[in-house]
Amino acid sequence: NVPGLDGGLAGVRHMLDMCQAAGWSRIYWRCLDAGRSLYPSKLMDPMGPPHGDNYFDPKPEEVGKVGARKNEVVLQKMKDRYHYGTIDSLAEAVRYGHQIGLEIHAWFSINEDDHAWGWPSRYTVAHPEHRWKRRDGSYYRSQLSFAHPQVRSYKLAIIQEVLDSYPVDGLFIDWIRTGDVRDPQVDASGVADYGYEDILVDGFKAKFGLDPHTIPNNDPRWVRHRAEPQTEFMRSVRKLADSRSPKLPVAVMVQHPWSYRGDNPKYADNLQGLLLDVETWARESLMDAAVPAGYYAPNSGGTPELAYEHLKKLTG
Repeated sequence: NVPGLDGGLAGVRHMLDMCQAAGWSRIYWRCLDAGRSLYPSKLMDPMGPPHGDNYFDPKPEEVGKVGARKNEVVLQKMKDRYHYGTIDSLAEAVRYGHQIGLEIHAWFSINEDDHAWGWPSRYTVAHPEHRWKRRDGSYYRSQLSFAHPQVRSYKLAIIQEVLDSYPVDGLFIDWIRTGDVRDPQVDASGVADYGYEDILVDGFKAKFGLDPHTIPNNDPRWVRHRAEPQTEFMRSVRKLADSRSPKLPVAVMVQHPWSYRGDNPKYADNLQGLLLDVETWARESLMDAAVPAGYYAPNSGGTPELAYEHLKKLTG
């Protein structure tokens, strides 16, 4: 932290000056955090202090879950430093970044509608029926399902909002950040335990004549069926990026077999663990670049080199 620069536009310029001095030419600038915006948005509430029960002020029974602790210092800093509803740091990043010769790509953590917990998106609060559903029929606390056309439309509208207001140089779609970390997402084999939303179950029954509850959670047909909505969304992102002049590059951040999220066991892989059909995305040219998440489960043996080679092999 640099005294006098936190939270203001001078801080934006200082960060970009440091990036340029380090020899960087392309900056991925966060537009979202949790289910909130880091720019003035008509679709989302601005990022700021949490509301009610949250990661830094948990209920007694939640203390210790994924490291949650009462932390008055952090809460006060959030109250003092957040200005995302009134100060447009994204506009200044694009303006100043371009002035000093940097590319500014818009980074969307598109797959999360909370972070830790305490910052749920306006949409997930209004539409809990559009959240992920587990095999046992229970719903997640915040995570929205791309199986619902309304969710895909909402998420695409967020990207459209940024493109309509800021001359960014590319899109970075972050799939690895997900919602409330108290919700483990995979079974003991690292396969997603969600995707049992009625719309997906009914579609699978119509296509295969099978109830997915009667087959293994990792049945390849069922896994690929649950991955299709995310691929459909990526097709929409590609179409949107290609509609700009000039066309915008699309990069993604995805998982790898050594990664983790919150209290999850490790993911089996992108397709089974996060229902991301990265091979199809590569084959259909829905992305121009991909990067593996920088999170490695303890004692998993994972390294950036292994994650890189895994993703390179997967995408060709």
